Amino acid sequence: MKVCSIYQSEDSQNNLLSLFSHSVSAGFPSPADDGIERKLDLNKSLIKHPAATFFVRVEGESMKDAGIYNQDLLIVDRSITPKENHVVLAVINGEFTVKKIKKSKSKLFLLPENEKFKPIEITEEMDFSIWGIVTYAIHSL
Repeated sequence: MKVCSIYQSEDSQNNLLSLFSHSVSAGFPSPADDGIERKLDLNKSLIKHPAATFFVRVEGESMKDAGIYNQDLLIVDRSITPKENHVVLAVINGEFTVKKIKKSKSKLFLLPENEKFKPIEITEEMDFSIWGIVTYAIHSL
């Protein structure tokens, strides 16, 4: 999965949406309540470290089984320390990619979440870095 765009997060208060005070049924409909409890700021809900957070638009199918699809918008936090099984935005030889990180014995791998793609073993010859941790994927239904 490759990155086709990178956007910086804005710390803005203009993104407030209404938050209903009652849960919404995904099964049978229930009578609607008119009570809106408060305003929901998606920046505060989805972004923990605004100065270190970026949005990236991705292309490809290598992470579809992890719920990341072609043209999704990902939220990437550069302040999080990478750990086993994190989905990361990595740079390999100047190319961005999104994969799951895995360490096996003394080897490091980037794993796709689609059986049609092969794992990438990170070797000493590669120019490799982890650019950030993917915290959310946003896509239309």
